[in-house]
Amino acid sequence: MKHLVSIDDLTKDEIHEIFVQTKKIKAFPFTYRLNREHTILSNLFYEPSTRTNSSFFTAMTKLGGKVLNINNVNYSSVSKGESLKDTIITMGNYCDVIALRSRTAGDALKASQVSTVPIINAGDGNGEHPTQTLLDLYTIWEKFNRIEDLTVTFVGDIENSRTIHSLDKALTNCNKHYRDTYNEEPWPKSDVYYLTRVQKERGSRGSYTMKKEHTNTMPEESIVLHPFPRNYEIAEWFDTDPRAKYFEQMKNGLYVRMALLIAYTQYK
Repeated sequence: MKHLVSIDDLTKDEIHEIFVQTKKIKAFPFTYRLNREHTILSNLFYEPSTRTNSSFFTAMTKLGGKVLNINNVNYSSVSKGESLKDTIITMGNYCDVIALRSRTAGDALKASQVSTVPIINAGDGNGEHPTQTLLDLYTIWEKFNRIEDLTVTFVGDIENSRTIHSLDKALTNCNKHYRDTYNEEPWPKSDVYYLTRVQKERGSRGSYTMKKEHTNTMPEESIVLHPFPRNYEIAEWFDTDPRAKYFEQMKNGLYVRMALLIAYTQYK
């Protein structure tokens, strides 16, 4: 049985297959409406989520499946002291795949070691977020038709951003730069600017804002991505700039997760 705990769990060929499937789904989503009929996804979220939870829910629904949506474990037996192991084993009896969002890095791996159904890591603390990475990569691929030989600048909470950790691992053959919250150096000319918020819930401090002095030096064909939620990093005046691709990135999350659910439930 295959799990998606880390972006390292996928080969380059498998990532490309997901891109090809995603492109087909995005072009003709209606043709997939019964693709996973009678399949059940458990959305098991130990942390708040808007986009990841909603897109997984919508993805399975659009594929014709059903969703057990536990987006607040405080109303489950976790509030009575139930362990992650017992919760995973329990939910495995009722569904075909589990999307797990947890507070602690390594929880997705622990879950995969006891689960009887595929585990898809929907973000584990400050560890990794492989499905976000796949939609980030797809958005880059959609623009440049490649995910190699690019210059990428990561901006924001480098230490605690799981989205940066995963994407950084995936972009193995790219020229990468890092500008954390307190780094006042100019941003280098890049193909991709990947901004993240400051993870205050994980102890990070500070703030930053992308200013016109930054955007004025960005190449016209570059793109700006952000996994959201955003705080002060990107002002709303930039939303209409053609380089702002974060809403398209958000949309791609639905189609990438539809492709993933098809891939991870094909042998159920």
